[in-house]
Amino acid sequence: FDYANVIEQADTWSDNSGGIGGDTSNSSDAGAPMATALQYPTVEFTNRSKISCLSFNPYIKSQLACSDYDGTVSLWDVSASGTPTLNLGEHEKRAWSVDFSHVDPMRLCSGSDDGKVKIWTTNRRSSVMTIEGKANVCCVRFNPLHGNILVFGSADHNVHCFDLRSPKQPLCVLRGHRKAVSYTRFLSPDEIISASTDSSLKLWNMRTQECVRTFSGHTNEKNFVGLTTLGSEWIACGSENNTMYSYYRNLSHPAVTHKFGNCNPVTGVEQPEDDPSLFVSAVCWKSKTNTLLSANSQGIIKVLELV
Repeated sequence: FDYANVIEQADTWSDNSGGIGGDTSNSSDAGAPMATALQYPTVEFTNRSKISCLSFNPYIKSQLACSDYDGTVSLWDVSASGTPTLNLGEHEKRAWSVDFSHVDPMRLCSGSDDGKVKIWTTNRRSSVMTIEGKANVCCVRFNPLHGNILVFGSADHNVHCFDLRSPKQPLCVLRGHRKAVSYTRFLSPDEIISASTDSSLKLWNMRTQECVRTFSGHTNEKNFVGLTTLGSEWIACGSENNTMYSYYRNLSHPAVTHKFGNCNPVTGVEQPEDDPSLFVSAVCWKSKTNTLLSANSQGIIKVLELV
């Protein structure tokens, strides 16, 4: 494997945020306030409880699902009024995750601290299926190609794979993390990336049920720091040292990193000292591009480009 070639192709992140929180460290006037206006949302909805996860319907583009700290899964029409079109309230504790199926536009799933994964359809208020876990469910994700396959990460340190056509027993349980599994993502229909509060990511082959590679370098012991994939090769996550990390699938250590720094959220001016409480909390690749959206616990959002 040509490590040098990968680093040559992706040796740095350029900051294209063009707004608050942009990295000015490479400019001659790095200490000056950023000459930019505040950015405002085009649409804003107010949920009745803290939001833990969002998922857009890949078919019905205006349909958005959110899970919240009350355990409710809500459906919104972002092109209409600011009230939910449907509230799904069967979870007994905080709901951490929600995901729309990439195969069936009417199907979605959710996972909760009550240890349950629920399968819903967008035309009824009650769940159509419940999978009982043995511990808190931190994340749940549909297979992008096989609509009946889903995986969820749990506080029992494992990744659980299920076929909804026979949900009484898991297809497999992937063991290897030392702490709770906070995120799962499909790198391909047969490969899963999992993130854990043991400060590692793992790449799994679902056919062999083996861990192909463990990725380490970032710090994650207590917070949700995000996980995203680009195609079948690139992985990105946040970290509790206020840095975004990107991994290439064939390398166990980070290929590229980008530190947020401690900047004033209004002026964009970098502060002289780092704040150890800050962490990168969310990351998302723009589909089929080298552009990544990243946010931290200070409320700073950056648009980064892999160059």
